[in-house]
Amino acid sequence: MQLYVEGWAPDYGTPYEADPVDADLLDDKADETVEIDGPWSPLEGMDDGVDTVAFVDGVRRVDARLTLEDDDGPQPGICGSYGVGAVRWNRSIPRSEVTDPDIQRIAVFGNGKAAPVPVAGPQIAYRTESVDDEDPRALIQHFHGLMRKAEARLSERLAQDGLFVIADGPINDLSATEKVGYVKTHRTRYLSDQHAGIIAELRAGQRTPLFLIGAAGNYPRYSWYLRLADLRGGHSWTGVVRCEVSSHLGIEQAIVVANRASALLPLVASEPHVDPRAPQNLVPIGALERELRRRLGDPTFIHRSLRAAVMERAS
Repeated sequence: MQLYVEGWAPDYGTPYEADPVDADLLDDKADETVEIDGPWSPLEGMDDGVDTVAFVDGVRRVDARLTLEDDDGPQPGICGSYGVGAVRWNRSIPRSEVTDPDIQRIAVFGNGKAAPVPVAGPQIAYRTESVDDEDPRALIQHFHGLMRKAEARLSERLAQDGLFVIADGPINDLSATEKVGYVKTHRTRYLSDQHAGIIAELRAGQRTPLFLIGAAGNYPRYSWYLRLADLRGGHSWTGVVRCEVSSHLGIEQAIVVANRASALLPLVASEPHVDPRAPQNLVPIGALERELRRRLGDPTFIHRSLRAAVMERAS
């Protein structure tokens, strides 16, 4: 038995939060024979010289909690802001820049209710939506879902423009374009006991063979594990991420994409002295998150402005 201290800052939890899975369900969750039908061993990434890589991510923030009073009593609501965008890495120059920023502000009310929110200042205007559920958590889920859909639209548009896309988080669009879902936190066990031990064998830039997940549902995709960096004092899952692509790409193209991603992503892995989620929070993603949060505006100022605008309308 050996004890480890995770490299991530405590505020971000831990990158490994695997849930136990009944062994009888593993065959339904993953087909481990799609690339190699036999013993597994680590596979090296392969850089095929792709010219431009786009990293896509989003950030969100609840700006204020709301309460709407009507004949049915108090109804919950939130005001939230989210931003999505991309970092384009032109490898031929080389140069990276933040592109395609999109900032949205939404007020979400529960129990099917809705009310306009007064404009709180320049660029502080919220559109209103509602959900039938009165649980405040449903408001956050709806708001988060809007951001994820915006990320998916941007990822697909950039991929259709011919860019190789790394989208932070699971993919949400299964069209046959070259976009990779990049998952930093492990909450579900996908590999059987027969193949799970390969994780400890991976070195930086090496990946597992592809496996197919979600084949029985509406969300089938090829997936693989990749180690970003060899970190001193780490456990077997330290520096490991999971990637996925749409199964509509076909297995041969999925292998090309997996090899490419496995060669490129370790080049942009973050360092512990720079990022509290190193090495999984990639350098371009960290830069994009900082820029998007800047564009969201100062949270204290926005909260104060919202309160003042609502009180002024009520008076």
